Amino acid sequence: MLLLTALSCNISAGGQAATPSPAVASTSTNISPTATFTDIPATETLPPSPTFTPPPTDTPTATPYPVVENLKAQVTAGLLSCRYGPGAEYLYLYALKAGANIKLIGRTDANNWVWVDGQNKCWVNVKFLAVDGDWTMLPVVYPGIADQLPVSPYYPGPSWANAERDGNNVQVYWEPVPISPGKYESETMHQYLVEVWRCEGGEIIFETLGTNLPYITVENDQPGCSTLSHGYVYVQEKHGYGGPIEIPWPQPASP
Repeated sequence: MLLLTALSCNISAGGQAATPSPAVASTSTNISPTATFTDIPATETLPPSPTFTPPPTDTPTATPYPVVENLKAQVTAGLLSCRYGPGAEYLYLYALKAGANIKLIGRTDANNWVWVDGQNKCWVNVKFLAVDGDWTMLPVVYPGIADQLPVSPYYPGPSWANAERDGNNVQVYWEPVPISPGKYESETMHQYLVEVWRCEGGEIIFETLGTNLPYITVENDQPGCSTLSHGYVYVQEKHGYGGPIEIPWPQPASP
């Protein structure tokens, strides 16, 4: 009865039931103790790093290229032309018959012609020989001691030459030097002889070109050789050679 009376009094006094106040949450936070670090004493030093000493290396020495003084050979062609120079475009000196035994004493620096010993030394193509040994071990004598071509008593060489490059082709032209018809060795002889050292596949190739015109195109001169491409122009007649004049060779662009 007393409880009912008290509630009745409260309602009558405020007009509505009193709402109990919510409990206030605690705002305090427990903080864990902060960890502490110990500094390395300033006087403490790290051990020195080991020093690497490379082992001594041997200095490479160049291995000399083997050379033989001469080789024996036998002619396999029916009649082999022996010429003044190392190529089919040079003047004819004499012929060697099949089965002839000869001695080879040199070669060129970049083609397959070899120098034949004798009273009148001359050049033949090695593909028409049976050689007793490796002919590439013969000493290089052209250019060198064997490049003394007979001099023409009638015609000088051109006084100038020039060249222009078109990709891997080189157009060479020079001063015209006409010769008389009676100065031809044969109907197939060319009035001009052009010696060329050109680059192909990373190697220098020596070749001789002939023409009756004061210009010629040298094909396939590529970049990539350690030796520069170069060449010479001769006037050729049956008694010998005029010149040569060196070609101011336009070098290929680097690969």
